[in-house]
Amino acid sequence: MKKMKIGVIGAGSISGVHLDAYHKNPEVEIYAICDLNEERAKEKAEKYGASKIFTDYNELLALPEIDAVSVCTWNNTHAPISIAALEAGKHVLVEKPLCKTVEEALQVEETVKRSGKVLQVGFVRRYGGNTKVLKEFIDKGDLGEIYYAKASCLRRLGNPGGWFSDKERSGGGPLIDIGVHVIDLAWYLMGRPKVQSITGNAYNKLGNRSNVKNLAFYRAADYDANKNTVEDAANALIRFENGASLMVDVSFTLHAKKDELTVKLYGTKGGAEVEPELTIVTEKYDTILNVTPQIDHPTFEFTGGFQNEINHFIDACNGRKETLSPVEDGVEMMKILCGIYESSEQGKEIRY
Repeated sequence: MKKMKIGVIGAGSISGVHLDAYHKNPEVEIYAICDLNEERAKEKAEKYGASKIFTDYNELLALPEIDAVSVCTWNNTHAPISIAALEAGKHVLVEKPLCKTVEEALQVEETVKRSGKVLQVGFVRRYGGNTKVLKEFIDKGDLGEIYYAKASCLRRLGNPGGWFSDKERSGGGPLIDIGVHVIDLAWYLMGRPKVQSITGNAYNKLGNRSNVKNLAFYRAADYDANKNTVEDAANALIRFENGASLMVDVSFTLHAKKDELTVKLYGTKGGAEVEPELTIVTEKYDTILNVTPQIDHPTFEFTGGFQNEINHFIDACNGRKETLSPVEDGVEMMKILCGIYESSEQGKEIRY
């Protein structure tokens, strides 16, 4: 069987999990790698056996033999690179968030429709084993109507610096970087209802707290403690057209006792926690039960989640499956993220 030739644009840290997963997929040949830093592109190409390296993504996209690309670059380049790739006839897996603005998201969506190519947004938690199990319970009606959810991703210390802390390149801080994962996970499991209104707050109170000692955290390759233009923390109440609501809080830095990652759903027949580990709450014979599914990974398993995501992308490119994270969902997520920032800036509720 002819292997799909893949190009990876952006050879930073997140590209590693894409490349690992492509490498393990028997239907894939990692063909080309592009990065502004040629040395970094060379290193990845040597490690994964890519025959071509580039510093200009347009040169990579000009290769007719490339079937699909992963876009693993700064957030502010996601839209133009995705659009260029689609127009060059490539399928696209673009890391989350889809882009920086709703206007850009709509441009990408229009290009997807015009090109007829697959675009999969990197909402990787949709592809986790625990998510898949819970989704089946929800789809079979075990939770009833899900009318309320809570999503938290709180770091007490963890601004990665570098491009993550540069609003021009990233579009924002913890909300658009880590918050997008838990917001999307909750929204996906709620049935992806259309957003109606948003009340949000973003705070710039603590900076990146680079003075703190004795507590390690992930730092970007271009970490610089003197540069930080993104929020420390954000929270929001999101209302949907179906009457459901989602409460969110996220942070890069917060005077909190410990880091926190939770996604909780509440329905008319039952409830669930998908993070920190999968638990289903139900009622039987007038008794409330906490049900713990016996599964391999009750919490999100990073490597397996990305492998599932890449495998699903290849299946979608070959017409065997529909993507679980289409461009339309990327657009709706940008409405949510941008709405939270806009509500905070204006000090009022944003309505759609």
